[in-house]
Amino acid sequence: MTDTLRRGGGYVATLAVVVGLWWAVAVLGRLPDYVLPAPDVVWRTLLASLRALSPHIQVTLHEILVGFGLTVVISIPLAMLIAYWKPFERTIYPLIVLLQLIPKIALAPLFIVWFGFGFVPKIAIVFLLSFFPLVIDSTVGFKSVNPLLLHLAHTITASEWRIFWRIRLPAALPNIFAGLKVAIAFATVGAIVGEFVGADRGMGYMLLRANGDLNTPLLFAILVLLSGIGVVLFMIVEGLERAVIPWHVSIRRELTQVERSTL
Repeated sequence: MTDTLRRGGGYVATLAVVVGLWWAVAVLGRLPDYVLPAPDVVWRTLLASLRALSPHIQVTLHEILVGFGLTVVISIPLAMLIAYWKPFERTIYPLIVLLQLIPKIALAPLFIVWFGFGFVPKIAIVFLLSFFPLVIDSTVGFKSVNPLLLHLAHTITASEWRIFWRIRLPAALPNIFAGLKVAIAFATVGAIVGEFVGADRGMGYMLLRANGDLNTPLLFAILVLLSGIGVVLFMIVEGLERAVIPWHVSIRRELTQVERSTL
């Protein structure tokens, strides 16, 4: 609990500094609202537009969660195959790297041509943006098991399934969660990119509308909402990491520092 409060206090302090600098530039610099609206103007615009933006928030959040879920379901098993099956690594891994080098914004118009203006193109963009970091981190995790530990396990039991659940998977979990945290951030960006290219609803669509109307306060309000959504999703993944692998050295180090500071 103390650790959570400390982390929350750090986030609040950082936010206060950012808002303070923003206010100083906008108000003391006497910038017009269409150039840089002050935080209070953006806040009032956000409250006034929240009901109208709610359906678009739901659309974008749905795209993020579905695309991220698809990434998890595909990337982790694929990483296992890359880590444990050499022919698969030699054939598929270069294709994955090549796919990552292609600019995703260049693929978005193709997805519109292939799949239309519906839900599928957005999910495809979310998947492509969040897929690579999770595959790479998970592959590294599955390959980082101590070979001496595996040798000891094989002398005790002949069951590869038990070795996987007791040794291989726990050893890979820290890297998997590192990839999940990067992937959820990229998934949020991917949903907005997909809506930029072709959509009639969603937060990316509303961003384009606000930009086209030169409604800078609304544009900033949408950016604040998107940032909040991204931070909340990231913290959910981080909280899940703390619940699943409390034994990992990074988490134990933080807990030890908190315990020492309370003494």
